[in-house]
Amino acid sequence: MQGVLSGFLVIAVVIGVGYVIGRRGNLGAQGSEVLTKLAFHVASPALLFTTLARADLSVVFSARLLVTALSTAAMAGVFVAVGAARGWGVGPTTIGALCSSYVNSGNLGIPIAVYVLGDASLVAPVLLFQLVGVTPVALTILDLSTTGGRRPLWWRLLTPLRNPVALGSLAGVAVSAAGVEIPGPVWDPVRLIGNMAVPAVLLAFGISLRGSTLPLRGGDRGAVLLAVGLKAVGMPLVAWALAAGVFGLHGAHLLDVVVTSALPAAQNLFTYASSYGVGERLARESILISTALSVPVLVAVAAVLG
Repeated sequence: MQGVLSGFLVIAVVIGVGYVIGRRGNLGAQGSEVLTKLAFHVASPALLFTTLARADLSVVFSARLLVTALSTAAMAGVFVAVGAARGWGVGPTTIGALCSSYVNSGNLGIPIAVYVLGDASLVAPVLLFQLVGVTPVALTILDLSTTGGRRPLWWRLLTPLRNPVALGSLAGVAVSAAGVEIPGPVWDPVRLIGNMAVPAVLLAFGISLRGSTLPLRGGDRGAVLLAVGLKAVGMPLVAWALAAGVFGLHGAHLLDVVVTSALPAAQNLFTYASSYGVGERLARESILISTALSVPVLVAVAAVLG
């Protein structure tokens, strides 16, 4: 359980520092916005590029990836169906679907994979699937929905190539697939910039908590509850059912996929919501509550399946 607790402790401390910075006004009124833009346009693309450029792409061909993809699609599909029926709008529904299915596989998933599962590479299929598959699609939808569909068709088709996060991910995959070795003088500064991504996202999230009301007090209470329920409970249950009942996984392999599916919603989803100006409260509250709930869920999963 050391990995679970230490991973959450690191996140909580950095978010707490961001909250204090926001309370003291050290970065001014636009501090959270500046950090969000820094993470979205500069640091996150660099981090995703360096992560994927040296990744083993063969991990995408595995039963674990299929479980992840199917459970992700199931949770996102449920939220989209409810959002469409309730008329929540394309932008907020997209953010809610991400909060229901997009796990914190980076800054929380990696330490938990190391300390709980014993191998950091076990989170790689989830990381690759989210970065290469889910992120470009979701950000393209957000791009198109916020521009109102007024752009010509060729402009819409090129949307992923204009998004810095998607572009960084796709460039990393291309470098890995080509087997290109990037020289140190180029690699080192990109990696250094990428190292800013996680702290910037967590600090911006903490600053955003200043002055915010208690969770579940706004008009999007139903959407938050739905996203949190799907992410914290629905996704690990569906992953367990698929892994054990459909793909016949057991033992350590079963534990791997259920633990990664039980991870909370990723903090960078707040960055996406803030960057496009949609569903910010939905993202913030879903991340906060799912992170708190994932502690007992992960402990229970590790105790039952471990």
